[in-house]
Amino acid sequence: MTLATPEPGPDDIARTLADIERHLTAQTPHPPPDASDDDTGETKRVRQLRAEVAEARQLAALQTDDTPLLLDTPRVRRRRRKAHETARLHRLGRDPEMRAWQAARMRRILTTALMVALTLALAWSTAGVQQFAAEGAEPWSPGWIFAWLVEPFMSIALLGIVGARAYLGTQGQPLDHPKLIRIEYLFLGLTLGMNAWPYLPWTDDDFTISRLVLHILGPIVAVAIVGALPIILAAFARLDPTRETPAERGLTGLTYSANTGDRVRLISPEVAALIERTQALIAAGDLPATPSAYKIQRALRCGMDDARAVRDALAPEAA
Repeated sequence: MTLATPEPGPDDIARTLADIERHLTAQTPHPPPDASDDDTGETKRVRQLRAEVAEARQLAALQTDDTPLLLDTPRVRRRRRKAHETARLHRLGRDPEMRAWQAARMRRILTTALMVALTLALAWSTAGVQQFAAEGAEPWSPGWIFAWLVEPFMSIALLGIVGARAYLGTQGQPLDHPKLIRIEYLFLGLTLGMNAWPYLPWTDDDFTISRLVLHILGPIVAVAIVGALPIILAAFARLDPTRETPAERGLTGLTYSANTGDRVRLISPEVAALIERTQALIAAGDLPATPSAYKIQRALRCGMDDARAVRDALAPEAA
């Protein structure tokens, strides 16, 4: 059975065309409204200026806040860390234990350096002593070979004495016996004489000052070290790491004044130790009952100011 399709009438065609027009109108984009036609005056420039003003107000409010300035930059943090470390090191340097460690370390360094210098100075003089002892012997002859042993056995004996005095000085027990000191200078005098004798004007036809100085340089350095080492070690032995420096105390003590006759002096532990040593030397007969400052300085190998303080403390007027 076949159904007949009715043909559209004029009304149907009109409705269809109207629907198509409405559909096309809905799909077509509307043009933007003309700014010149806006009754409120909201043009593009007005909106842009309003945005700039709003941004400026917010920036002005934020710029009054100092919070970003309170933050440390990497450079500031590095500098603060270094300053903090320096302050801690300064406080640590004033600690008595640290001072004692520093003093012991410096004493060890100085003692080692001086002993090495003394050994080199004695080794320097070995050639001069060998030439003096050989007396023109043929090379590699028994006399020529044994001449090389003269300086070493004297140097070993001298180094033993100096080493003993150095060690006892580090332990606060200076070894200042006059006989021991005379033995030291006897060895040094022999070394100096044997080095200098072949090059003196009346023994050397080709005498020059430079040759003489060059050959006596080693013994002179040895004499200087032997004389200076006990003084340095005695000063280290008297060092008190718990004692505050004048800068830390803020005040200076009373000192002796020879011009005004003022005998008032703040007796420090160092001077007290020197007074005890001087009294022991007086009791042993090595110093007179009223020694002068020069004799005290020579016997104790201390500074002249300390020697004067000891002399004044032991003087009858101060008793």
